Amino acid sequence: MPDNQNRRNAIKNMLVGSAALGSSSMLSSFSTKENSKENQLKLKGNINHSVCQWCYGSVPLEELCQAVKEMGFGAIDLIGPKDWPMLQKYGLYSSMSYHGGSVSLTNGFNNKTYHEQLVKDYLEVIPLMKQAGYKNLICFSGSRNGMDDETGLKNCVEGLKKILPLAEKNGIIIQMELLNSKVDHKDYMCDKSAWGVELCKRLGSENFKLLYDIYHMQIDEGDVIRTIQNNHQYFGHYHTGGVPGRNEIDESQELFYPAIMKAILATGFKDYVAQEFIPTAKDNKGKLANLKKAIQICDV
Repeated sequence: MPDNQNRRNAIKNMLVGSAALGSSSMLSSFSTKENSKENQLKLKGNINHSVCQWCYGSVPLEELCQAVKEMGFGAIDLIGPKDWPMLQKYGLYSSMSYHGGSVSLTNGFNNKTYHEQLVKDYLEVIPLMKQAGYKNLICFSGSRNGMDDETGLKNCVEGLKKILPLAEKNGIIIQMELLNSKVDHKDYMCDKSAWGVELCKRLGSENFKLLYDIYHMQIDEGDVIRTIQNNHQYFGHYHTGGVPGRNEIDESQELFYPAIMKAILATGFKDYVAQEFIPTAKDNKGKLANLKKAIQICDV
């Protein structure tokens, strides 16, 4: 996920709906039938690909939808209810959804102060997701603020148990994201796989999983492939990102994503892997070209 400031801005923009659905196209290379055929990726079909909207904030959502459709994969991550109709217009799937309330990474389920509002927000959106045909719903632990791990676990269990029965009834999977607390999200509690796995065990529900963000966990604990092999039953979704810098996942960074994708496939994983790197290109055409390259890298 993005750094605190970028992410807060991204979430705010998502919740108020898509801006600037302009008539002028920055994606002219994706707008003609000839270019559509040229830009269509020949995907192997082993990985369900997605992309996180916030990384392409300069690209209006409709144009991002057009580009995703033209490239040939079918999902966008981190979309709130107000923007679902835009995805549906282009036949795209919301592979990871937000609830429609005030989303916060710092005020999460580890703090009972926020339980009442969080439970209200999640209970409202779960039936809407069922109706829309979506199943993955993100959540966050929140910051420590001096809280110890055990107290945080107990509080998360207490809060999440208030929404899990409805999630189970509607086939919705609540997914808590693992974020690094070393660089991007100082003081975030769910910053290690072991803590998240323990939470999964205590809840004991197939409708609660972890969103394993490869970028974040490489920073905080490393040993990515072994962690995936040993804990894959608790991981319901994956995010990418180059380390260091959270940019492209190519040869410019330290992780070798084809090997990581093969490890994910070997576990029998069938859900989504979403690109969540910040493109370094200055223009939208370049950013989308980098997205296309990332999809190709991960299509093993």
